[in-house]
Amino acid sequence: MFIIERNMTKNLPKQAKPAVFLDRDGTIIVEKGYISNPDDVELIAGAAEAIKILNAAEYPVVVVSNQSGVARGFFTEDDVKRVNERMLELLSQLGAHVDAVYYCPHHRDGVVPEYAIDCECRKPGLGMIKKAALELGVYPIAVVGDREADVRLAVNASVPGILVLTGYGERQPDEVKSMASFIAADLLEAAVWIEERFG
Repeated sequence: MFIIERNMTKNLPKQAKPAVFLDRDGTIIVEKGYISNPDDVELIAGAAEAIKILNAAEYPVVVVSNQSGVARGFFTEDDVKRVNERMLELLSQLGAHVDAVYYCPHHRDGVVPEYAIDCECRKPGLGMIKKAALELGVYPIAVVGDREADVRLAVNASVPGILVLTGYGERQPDEVKSMASFIAADLLEAAVWIEERFG
């Protein structure tokens, strides 16, 4: 798990701050499979506005993303970083701010030996949340994503899990949908729910 950007002051806050953890593909950017080209990055409609709502509520926004394409040999960590940087650039152009982006490049069935491992950072493991807690001085109040791993991450963290119906969200089985605390049409609806519930 590696942080690719952190926009924060040098000194961590004296008290941990409540943060919202967001999936990347299918939640913030359009799901396009194993994306490796920054030119393919496209924000989902309303994603920037959603993050701006969370920014206005002063919740740190942390992106946590499984990127097993690295372990599978489809692309490199540098490709992941370039895609993430393009996402951040597009969000910034629309006035939205992400505090940090973490990703897990591992998968036990990978073909690249150094990445072909089981690890705690791969969602629904808590590794990325734990790292953010240590590095950013935050704790989760909600997890938003379009897959089972995101909802189970929320369950493992004992916080509300919001399933968005963008990306793979609509295709999730009823069992996954029943685990979610809220099912949102998209990230914008999820952000409104979080702001109303915790704001």
